[in-house]
Amino acid sequence: MQEHGTKLTPDDVLKKIHDEKIAFVDLKFIDLIGKWHHFTLPVSNVKKTLFERGVGFDGSSCPGFTSLESGDLNVVPDPETAFMDDFYEIPALSFICDIVEADTLRPFARDPRGVAKRAEKYLSESEIADESFWQPELEFYVFDSVRYSDKPYDFGFGVDSLEANWNSFEERVEPWIKHNGGYHAIFPTDSTHDLRAEITVALEKAGIPVRYHHHEVGGAGQAEIELTLSPGLVRCADNIVKGKYIIKNICLKREKSVTFMPKPIFGEPGSGLHFHQKLHKKGKNIFFSQGGYFDLSEEATFYIAGLGTHGASVMAFTNPSTNSYRRLVEGYEAPTRFFFSVANRSSAIRIPKSAVTEDQKRIEFRMPDATCNPYLAVSAMLMAGLDGIKSKISPSKFGPLDKNLFELPPREQRKFLPIPSSLEDSLESLNHDREYLFRGDVFDEDLIKIWTQIKQNNEIIPLKIRTHPFEIELYYDL
Repeated sequence: MQEHGTKLTPDDVLKKIHDEKIAFVDLKFIDLIGKWHHFTLPVSNVKKTLFERGVGFDGSSCPGFTSLESGDLNVVPDPETAFMDDFYEIPALSFICDIVEADTLRPFARDPRGVAKRAEKYLSESEIADESFWQPELEFYVFDSVRYSDKPYDFGFGVDSLEANWNSFEERVEPWIKHNGGYHAIFPTDSTHDLRAEITVALEKAGIPVRYHHHEVGGAGQAEIELTLSPGLVRCADNIVKGKYIIKNICLKREKSVTFMPKPIFGEPGSGLHFHQKLHKKGKNIFFSQGGYFDLSEEATFYIAGLGTHGASVMAFTNPSTNSYRRLVEGYEAPTRFFFSVANRSSAIRIPKSAVTEDQKRIEFRMPDATCNPYLAVSAMLMAGLDGIKSKISPSKFGPLDKNLFELPPREQRKFLPIPSSLEDSLESLNHDREYLFRGDVFDEDLIKIWTQIKQNNEIIPLKIRTHPFEIELYYDL
């Protein structure tokens, strides 16, 4: 990856291609469910019009985009996203693209990046704030091998990590990591340190600033790379998709397998994608007010109440996989009810205890995971929070609760709204609670309809009709 620190114009790009003798331009775009796609142009086909009209592709081949009989869409590269992709044998100048209608060049309504752009526009026009700041925490597992089968007569999966304690009888120089004993493990027990360091260097060269990296709790190779607090929804989501791409490719180069699945192993800690967030107006952090609860402003508590009130429907976008809800269970520092608190890792919305200054004051939404489409996830969170501020939703039923939720009597726990127990529940909540998403035309009925159809038809129903390996243990010999 080659560092980029300045914003490029189309003319800058053409000059860079000429001066650095770049051979290829790579165009990357995201589909509705969150997968990245690309195609590559030799520079002989790169003209200034590429940044105006883009290049056509078949939208019907991407889930949720267009139908077969009207499939044509264009991708238009955003010159400000330029970075050198060195993972190819012949490096290419790479861009993240917007998707437009092939004939009119109007923004394609189902383009996830376009949703985030509309959310940013809505924020700037709201008079509440003019800028949002986001800080994602990327958690993932690094395995030495993975295998699975989904045949009618042969089903199951397996992963392996040499540093996990189930390999303690295998020949190895370094000690293994105990079950749930990986948090901030030290080198050489932390066998993935150098891998994360290589990833961090590549992220920063690609223009993605990193706060730190460390081994996470999961002893079987769980890692975290936390990015820095940066302005902009679109930039945040760009950094997540680009960051996942870099992480996957460097792990592959080192013959490792990486997954961002929320719960790849039963009994091991899950992986989340926590989002720190705050709002600014004219350069001032509107989440800060001295004298409030931990110096939170009234706007911040309204924002929290908006996230809590709409949290179940927001999770249709922040936790959009069937696997998401296997992570959100008691015993793993994962939230199970909507409440807020300072430094409390059983809360859905946490106020970091170290965020004491006006500039640092922020909240952390701990529900999401990396199976989300980040453009849709950040947009849904922002819209819920802004509705809390606009509607002045009282935060009283969401806390604060400065106690471990799981140590309270059940009656006390039930005072707080439970999170959905499945993707089906989240989609049902979205069906009943979505008007807040339509403000500013950020989301629309069509997108939510196709999103729900994809999740039902491609994920929920296919999983329901499959035999689960645990069912063999339960019922095979009855």
